[in-house]
Amino acid sequence: MPNLLRFTGRLILAAAAVAGLAGGFLVLVVLTDGARSGIAAWLVTLAAGTAAALWRGRRRAWSARLKAFLPVVVAAALTASVCVPSVPTERRYPPDLPFVATQRWDLATGSRVAVYHYPPAPGAARHPRPLVYLHGGPVRGISVLDHRFLQLLARQGHDVYAYEHAGAGRSGLLPMSQYTISRSVSDLAAFVDRLDQGPVDVLGFSAGAVVLTRALAAPRVAARVHRAIIAEPGPMDGPTAQVGGHQGRASARGLAPAMTGPRATRIPRYAVALGLIQLGLLAPDTGLISQAEGVNAFKAADLGGDTASAYCARDAHRIPTEDTARNFSFSPAASLRIQQTIKDSASIAPQLKRSRTPAMLMIAECSSQVRQWATAILADDPAIQRTQYMAGVGHRMWNGLDDNNERAAAVITAFLQGRPAPLRDYPTRADIPTFLSEHK
Repeated sequence: MPNLLRFTGRLILAAAAVAGLAGGFLVLVVLTDGARSGIAAWLVTLAAGTAAALWRGRRRAWSARLKAFLPVVVAAALTASVCVPSVPTERRYPPDLPFVATQRWDLATGSRVAVYHYPPAPGAARHPRPLVYLHGGPVRGISVLDHRFLQLLARQGHDVYAYEHAGAGRSGLLPMSQYTISRSVSDLAAFVDRLDQGPVDVLGFSAGAVVLTRALAAPRVAARVHRAIIAEPGPMDGPTAQVGGHQGRASARGLAPAMTGPRATRIPRYAVALGLIQLGLLAPDTGLISQAEGVNAFKAADLGGDTASAYCARDAHRIPTEDTARNFSFSPAASLRIQQTIKDSASIAPQLKRSRTPAMLMIAECSSQVRQWATAILADDPAIQRTQYMAGVGHRMWNGLDDNNERAAAVITAFLQGRPAPLRDYPTRADIPTFLSEHK
């Protein structure tokens, strides 16, 4: 029994030493901002562990001295896994989609973006202006689910253009410091100029709706927009981002089966890097992993419950596959960087109050977005002509289930054509207090 106790005690001490070295390594990663892929922190940890082992074994027999190094070896092996890439460190872009050509446009801002064009279907009544789609994310590629919805709009006569925001999908990367909400707005203006067909209609969804809202508050950019559709927006500025509030009806988050498939966050290197970036302990442009490596590593399953939160609770067990593994692309670091520039921005309400661009707001019944993000835009933009409350859908309003795509397309088409809305105008500005109280 005494021998067992001694062995157990030594094992506990060894485990504590390993944990201490690993913890020290993580602290050094933060302090050095992951310099040289974490190698700097690893070398210092190894040196400190070696020095401590030599000191502890200085008056012991050689066998005891060697045992003192065992925790150092184990800790070195564990922490080394954080320093070794398991995916390419240069950006590997998704292959082109088989059903639409991928164009690459160089914008005046310096961004190189992937562009997709769905011309009106033959025989369909052609709409007079192009419709530009701004996808969600931010810095997430356009999903196959979105592409199917764009195809539906084209079949109804819309001349649809979509581009993946800089850093997303097949678009070129930017230096991390250039991922800002202002750059996204400038890219929209540059894209419309490059299209060279005059003012265009714009449909912005989620993060794309934020870009569109801020464009409407910038007169020089707003002049390029004929009509605007703001669908399920995020917070438009810093003050709005700080507003606590209520979401829509119950979503499928926590009810849907867990997403399956590979996850970067199960690999020590990316679990540490992405986790520390998420916590704000590492900068988005950390030296631990490159931007390209982070995009290459991140998988759809890493989104976790975020996907389920975009669907109504009743759809929890029939959530469609939004994307293919070969097409999926998301840059968590660049996305956090853009979100932070929104949080740090001043109020755009004074500028938005001067907007004259005809606009429509779309809100989902089971939205995972804070209601005040949408109602703030409704309250501040006098040019919003109608609001369409989409029953039976979550944040992902066009999701391929039932007739959801067709209903969303009907609402969009009616507004762009100046026809009566398929749904009643709700909520209006006068309805905002009641609308918000329903979700307390």
